[in-house]
Amino acid sequence: MVSANAPEDAYTAEPFLPDRGGLPALRRAAADCRGCPLHRDATQTVFGTGNPHARVMLVGEQPGDQEDRQGKPFVGPAGKLLDRALAEAGIEPADAYVTNAVKHFKFTQAEPKKRRIHKAPSLREMTACGPWLAKELELVEPELIVVLGATAGKALLGSSFRVTQVRGTVLEEEIHGRRERLVPTVHPSAVLRAEDREAAYRGLVADLEVAAQALG
Repeated sequence: MVSANAPEDAYTAEPFLPDRGGLPALRRAAADCRGCPLHRDATQTVFGTGNPHARVMLVGEQPGDQEDRQGKPFVGPAGKLLDRALAEAGIEPADAYVTNAVKHFKFTQAEPKKRRIHKAPSLREMTACGPWLAKELELVEPELIVVLGATAGKALLGSSFRVTQVRGTVLEEEIHGRRERLVPTVHPSAVLRAEDREAAYRGLVADLEVAAQALG
């Protein structure tokens, strides 16, 4: 007899992927994902959103507190900063597709009514969520992926990824069986945490300008 928790114990979203359909079908299926234990504490699945034919896909780490509550990626302070940086770099935010490597909010909470503190997902959790991202890439077929931060980079490029070594450069790698061009940069939340926020913001914009130039 197969345990009802078998997919969760196996740490893979693969059994929850739909057999057919586009992004709407994928989004509906992701709402019921139990591919790892993160779904237990999160409010809801936070799936990607934006232009289904986008030339650029932005991949972040995981939903934050506001994203978890609203069910959309990049709607909190980091998302607002990202939109501003994209526009300044010459990329129209409305033309992009935005998603996260992990679709559920992972957090710690001292007491039930205390603030929920973001906790980085493990490599096992990122790998479990990989099939959703692979399918998003297959359906959107972006010309360029902007990798936002170390966790997204590790999810796409492996555990040896270091954002500080490759940020602001155009990489060409095979991702989930597809040849992709990628521009890594810091996650916008890192800009908000930086001691010199203005310098960190300028660095983010400079990296996004590389992405804009790569799009032509």
